[in-house]
Amino acid sequence: MPQLARRMGRAKQSAIMLVAERARQLKAQGRDIISFSIGVPNFLPGPHVYAAAREALERDSGQYGSNRGADALLDAFLGHLEAAGLTGYTRANCATGIGAKHVLFNLCEALLDPGDGFAFATPYWTSYLDIGELLGADIQLLPCPPEQDYKLVPAQLDAALARKPRVFLFNNPSNPTGMVYTREEIAALAEVVARHPDTWVITDDIYHRMVFDGVGYHNFLHLRPDLRDRVIFVDSLSKTYGMPGWRTGFMAGPEVVAKALTALNSTHITNVPEVVTAAAVAALSGPQDVPQAQCEGFARRRDQVLEMLAQIPGVVCPRPQGAFYVFPDISVAFGRTHAPTGLRIGSDVELCNALLEAKGVACVPGSAFGEPRALRISYTCPEAQLAPGLQRFREFFAELA
Repeated sequence: MPQLARRMGRAKQSAIMLVAERARQLKAQGRDIISFSIGVPNFLPGPHVYAAAREALERDSGQYGSNRGADALLDAFLGHLEAAGLTGYTRANCATGIGAKHVLFNLCEALLDPGDGFAFATPYWTSYLDIGELLGADIQLLPCPPEQDYKLVPAQLDAALARKPRVFLFNNPSNPTGMVYTREEIAALAEVVARHPDTWVITDDIYHRMVFDGVGYHNFLHLRPDLRDRVIFVDSLSKTYGMPGWRTGFMAGPEVVAKALTALNSTHITNVPEVVTAAAVAALSGPQDVPQAQCEGFARRRDQVLEMLAQIPGVVCPRPQGAFYVFPDISVAFGRTHAPTGLRIGSDVELCNALLEAKGVACVPGSAFGEPRALRISYTCPEAQLAPGLQRFREFFAELA
């Protein structure tokens, strides 16, 4: 029979979704499973979002929409940008997509030719690597171990950009680590970026409204506005507004890039659906009390997770200050055995498998994000499950021999 395209040999299913699917299978078998795996916010948007969607259904035109995005959606996004301190953009600088992942894929498709350098920090969100490999990019990983708080440092970035990658992708706050760069750290990195004019910079900042401890959100453009001719900001409804299934993402950047994404949309998706557009406008421009309250709640949950981890000897975890993830180094467990089951722990994958089988707790191995000494805990499960899940996690480590 005919063969698939060679690029499909580089395509793979999300490691995060594989863990989530295994947890669902065990739950269907009657197991008591608590999932710390998939990064869904587990709250719903405010009632005004649903009201806008219902109204849009009642007056649905049934017609095609704009490849770039409806004017009302672009205007709502521009207001959202201004609230984040990113001013001076117009509709011509913006484009939409079916979620931030689609926007990121389109950006990489628009900016990267096969063999072009594509640089980003490790740990990374799994899709960065998947997209780069699928497009045949020369992926350049910049290791940021827990010893440097999972953050890039200026000298490291300077050495990477000296190789002239076509694209540098920067994630702040970070998935999977939850780490947030301070204003001073962003300023130092921005100075490095300014010295290397041949590289596009994509800032994946979809968690920028989920920042704790008063550290604040900072973008390269806040410190170096002169970089706006090659910095591209990416955002999404999913995390901030509890709308991951609505699939709406955005970008703001140079007009030439927004025009390229608009052209790709005309081939890929045509437009964001009308009902989704109405809901997105309401989320962006309506009351912000739900996102604000959820951010405060996530900060409290973060503290609860860190308190548990601090009770496990040998586990090291830099303090995250954003998103809803904790990324502890659990390599202290390697070479040990879970006494009640006899399962030997030789890697992060084996640890996560044993944790799921023995305690019914699902976490994602750190190797999925390029850091095999760690695992990711997403603490967005229902409130009633968090404390029991953390207790089981601590018990598992206490049972290692």
